[in-house]
Amino acid sequence: MNITNCTTEAGMAVRPKTITEKMLICMTLVVITTLTTLLNLAVIMAICTTKKLHQPANYLICSLAVTDLLVAVLVMPLSIIYIVMDRWKLGYFLCEVWLSVDMTCCTCSILHLCVIALDRYWAITNAIEYARKRTAKRAALMILTVWTISIFISMPPLFWRSHRQLSPPPSQCTIQHDHVIYTIYSTLGAFYIPLTLILILYYRIYHAAKSLYQKRGSSRHLSNRSTDSQNSFANCKLTQTFCVSDFSTSDPTTEFEKFHASIRIPPFDNDLDHPGERQQISSTRERKAARILGLILGAFILSWLPFFIKELIVGLSIYTVSSEVADFLTWLGYVNSLINPLLYTSFNEDFKLAFKKLIRCREHA
Repeated sequence: MNITNCTTEAGMAVRPKTITEKMLICMTLVVITTLTTLLNLAVIMAICTTKKLHQPANYLICSLAVTDLLVAVLVMPLSIIYIVMDRWKLGYFLCEVWLSVDMTCCTCSILHLCVIALDRYWAITNAIEYARKRTAKRAALMILTVWTISIFISMPPLFWRSHRQLSPPPSQCTIQHDHVIYTIYSTLGAFYIPLTLILILYYRIYHAAKSLYQKRGSSRHLSNRSTDSQNSFANCKLTQTFCVSDFSTSDPTTEFEKFHASIRIPPFDNDLDHPGERQQISSTRERKAARILGLILGAFILSWLPFFIKELIVGLSIYTVSSEVADFLTWLGYVNSLINPLLYTSFNEDFKLAFKKLIRCREHA
């Protein structure tokens, strides 16, 4: 999101990059761009070619991958050219297009993480009811809403940028912070509000999952002592509260949901199923769930929070930053598009199998 990729204020000397520095920067950024492209393509292909992954929740994952792919293909390459050349030499029109695409796609990527968290929250807290509502049409509506909001956040600068002097051609391609209200509006809509919502949702998801683990342990203990384990299993399957997973297998939160539907355990297991053992298993699962959510939230916050803090302090004229710092924070945000396909698929066995299938197809091709 290249809102203020550089602020070359008067008196702030910018040392030209050496050839060696430019080569190192270029190679590093090209590697990031290539990996981002390949990983997101792999996610898209896995979902498109694997029937088992054709689920509404996976459509959100696929849409996120498409958005991150657009960042890698349309945004990152021009940013590399801009950084290496130290000047914008691609003309006014392309500058306008690039800035608009940059802001729209990065905002859309962030908002996708928000709707994915919302989808998971509904799935784990209202499983039976949401299972009926969780359709492809609903997923498409959520995706359309995300893109619409992203466009409304990123498009306003076009109205005042269009009045800028076209000659001479611009040497810098940035959105200037001469509209404080827009800076506040865009940073709130693109990051701070989604961040707040994501933190609240994942906090509630974790506590809901913790509660489900505890209920599952109690249910298993009672069902083992029941004289009619078949009826207990049928009732448990009917409620779908904690014995039968009704959630998307594409989510890292499936670690919460893998409760192994069958509770028909041989009677002799009763001697081994002590409260201490159940508590230990529950604690292990809770720790694993916490680690997964920590990775998701940590990656998102570390990638984008520094950039949006910079946006506010620069937009409110509290402080100015060098172009090098601005470029680093911008690319730190871009890296989130590289991390997303790893975090949102690597905890799921169906995706792992789909990726292995794609690799085997490539080897035989």
